[in-house]
Amino acid sequence: MMHASSGSSLLKAVPMLLLFSSGFILGMISIANFPKFYESPLLSPMLHSLVPSSSRPIMQPSPSPETPCVWPPPLPSSTPTPAPSPPSTPTGLMGFLAPSGVTHNMTDEELLWRASMAPRVSRAPYSRVPKVAFLFLVRAKLPLRLLWEKFFAGHGKELYSIYVHSDPHFAASLPTDSVFYGRMIPSQRTTWGDANLVEAERRLLANALLDLSNERFALLSESCIPIFDFPTLYAHLTGSNDSFVDCFDNAGARARYRPALFAPHNITAAQWRKGSQFFEMDRALAVEVVSDERYFPAFRDSCAGRRGCLIDEHYIPTLVSLLRWRRNANRTLTYTEWRPRRPHPRSHGARDVTEELFGKMRGGAGNCTYNGKASDVCFVFARKFSPDALAPLLELAPKVIGFG
Repeated sequence: MMHASSGSSLLKAVPMLLLFSSGFILGMISIANFPKFYESPLLSPMLHSLVPSSSRPIMQPSPSPETPCVWPPPLPSSTPTPAPSPPSTPTGLMGFLAPSGVTHNMTDEELLWRASMAPRVSRAPYSRVPKVAFLFLVRAKLPLRLLWEKFFAGHGKELYSIYVHSDPHFAASLPTDSVFYGRMIPSQRTTWGDANLVEAERRLLANALLDLSNERFALLSESCIPIFDFPTLYAHLTGSNDSFVDCFDNAGARARYRPALFAPHNITAAQWRKGSQFFEMDRALAVEVVSDERYFPAFRDSCAGRRGCLIDEHYIPTLVSLLRWRRNANRTLTYTEWRPRRPHPRSHGARDVTEELFGKMRGGAGNCTYNGKASDVCFVFARKFSPDALAPLLELAPKVIGFG
């Protein structure tokens, strides 16, 4: 009887246990799904309006697949992340053809290598206007600058360019509207009669060759002046088929030839030449001068330990001879008045500046040719003029030279 009562009680308890277990399981499932229910689109706005903001739970976002799985997420850095740099603009053709300035940090070796490059395609893919490069090799100042300023005034810079080599560095401050402002190339020390003068000439040529529009190259000093106006001089230079490098052979020229130094470089006495330092040449010959690695070392070595070796009177004339350069007039365009048995030419002062002097300088000794024909224009530049000649030159320029 007792056993029957116990079995009956056990049977009654089993359904109660099953019901309790089911309720417990359902409760756990509801608790697990409650946050999703709380954040559902339907109930979330209504519940948030009923719960004060201070008591609302802070829901941390789940890390996305693109962000690292770090919890809690790191605080933002106090240093802002720099914005990415914009892509650089490619240099166009004109940026390559004409550098914006003359300053750079190239060594002489790098400069000469860069300047020696020459286009092989004869037809230019742009409208080309030939420019004349005026190369000033000076000693710290330009005492006749105001005359040159008037010479260039009113003429577009697409027709000319200016390069100044000066060491010590140019002493005078220049106004920003001067044609010489910002035209000082990286320069090195020069000494009269030394090989470094030729190095300076090559440095000037190399800098000017970087501008592919420069077609004619004229070397000048601080004592040089123009003896024609700009249009006449420009037409004379750009219209010529020849370069103007003074190049002659005589007993006086061969006096400085040293067989021990020059014969090993295949430079014979018969090829040795002499001439004025002041040249005017076309682009093709200028490229040859800056590209020369065969002959210039012999000239430079000939000056080692010697004063006044004067290779500036021999290097370019002899190079023209060695290259058998046919397009050369064998004369200079810079008038110089030499005095017998004097190492330096005459210097013209204020009292020498007359109309008669200009007539003498322009015609020279006569018998000049231009593109194979007789010409009454032998010179377009002249030297040497002292600083005190500036005032009378400025006064005479409008009447005689045609500018100012």
